[in-house]
Amino acid sequence: MATVLGAGISGLSAAYYLLQRFGYPATIFEASNRIGGWIRTERHKDKGFMFEVGPRTIRPKGIPGANTLKLIEDLQLPVDPVKSWQPAAKNRMIYAKGQLCMLPNSLGGIFKTLPPFSTSLLNQIRKDLSAGPKKLKFADESIYDFVERRFGTELATYAISPLICGICAGDAKEISVRFLMNDLFEKEQRWGGIIKGIIYDKIFGKKEKTPVEGIFAEAMPRLYEKAREEKWSMYRVPDGLETLPRTLGNYLREKEVDIQLTAECREIIFTRDGAKMNVKGRVINPKHIISSIPTHKLASCVKNQHPSLAALLMSIPYVDVAVVNLQYSTEDLLKFNAFGFLVPPIERLPILGVIFDSCCFDMEGNTVLTVMMGGRWFEENFGKEPTPKKLLDTALEHLDLVMGIKDEPAFSRVHVLKKCIPQYTVGHKQRVADIRRYIKQYDLPLTLCGAAYDGVGINDVILSARMQVQTLQALDD
Repeated sequence: MATVLGAGISGLSAAYYLLQRFGYPATIFEASNRIGGWIRTERHKDKGFMFEVGPRTIRPKGIPGANTLKLIEDLQLPVDPVKSWQPAAKNRMIYAKGQLCMLPNSLGGIFKTLPPFSTSLLNQIRKDLSAGPKKLKFADESIYDFVERRFGTELATYAISPLICGICAGDAKEISVRFLMNDLFEKEQRWGGIIKGIIYDKIFGKKEKTPVEGIFAEAMPRLYEKAREEKWSMYRVPDGLETLPRTLGNYLREKEVDIQLTAECREIIFTRDGAKMNVKGRVINPKHIISSIPTHKLASCVKNQHPSLAALLMSIPYVDVAVVNLQYSTEDLLKFNAFGFLVPPIERLPILGVIFDSCCFDMEGNTVLTVMMGGRWFEENFGKEPTPKKLLDTALEHLDLVMGIKDEPAFSRVHVLKKCIPQYTVGHKQRVADIRRYIKQYDLPLTLCGAAYDGVGINDVILSARMQVQTLQALDD
């Protein structure tokens, strides 16, 4: 019997791919009272809007995007796309130097000098071409350092730093380029520059397919081809993104997958025949465990028998994020039609950014905004246990400061997502390799998937589950 820890989207996907690969169901143990993990939708159908507490959209790009669309296709879920030409896809802003600044969104934009930059994007790209090669003494560096030495301080400060805030609520000066932008890093190291590397790699690079690319060797999913033809930038599923894990969970239950809620694993002891799990005082004896739970939770399960593995798992930090959802009973509140804006850390504001949900999708006459706060700077800005009122007041104060919105929302919700996003600090790729090497060295019946190991986005964690299941040998019932 195979057991999956965690009923977030990665754990549910692992059970799905186990079913596909081996033909028999797994058991999923989930500590909370619901499935879906950090994907959570609050629907207010009577008023025509919804709040997304966690992720809200998915990108259809590349093999990871194609893999998610194949899953959605198999589940027969409808999708609600945003096309690349629509304002919510084209228009991205940052708040810098006291104003909202629209980032370049067309080829013509790279020739203009737009605030907050002191020169055109083209001039900053030229820096990469003239900087020359630089082989690093160490195997990794921060994304900020990487971009700064190739393109200059302005691009690192006002483009990449807020981008990292949006991706993982982290500090670009700490986040590993080898983990989040490894392809660009390797091109630069191989060819002596990023732009040169992109061009040369297309001309001279090897065309061998990686294991990931090989999963669609015969044909790409139909829905992926449709997304390419129609130029989707992103999409959601109707009734909110939580519909995806809910539908997947229902599918698994129909296939006799046992999803046990409020069933936290408290200890794991590995044996010759598999493992012994303590789940709420019960002893479970799986042949193999697939863990999709956060590394610090897995560490507490294995620390008694494998303290060294627990220490490796604990070396991956996580951050808290405050999410403030706001609804206004008017549709003409915003001056800008855009996806939203991000705030560079150099501005030293307590917010990471604001998403204009009602610009992305129809909210039936309502303006819906989501303010993201905290992350790497949560305790610095709010202390350890801020009240919901403090977080709401901070969100409203900065909507007034940045966007001039003085109206009180008709409805609001405040959530603090504790330890929700792992931080891929410099050396992260090596840490993950060390964790998996330890498991292999001691021949532990344990497989790891999820955001801490293979990427932060929904596409990444679903693909992580698929690829890790593919590494398994036949499992006995």
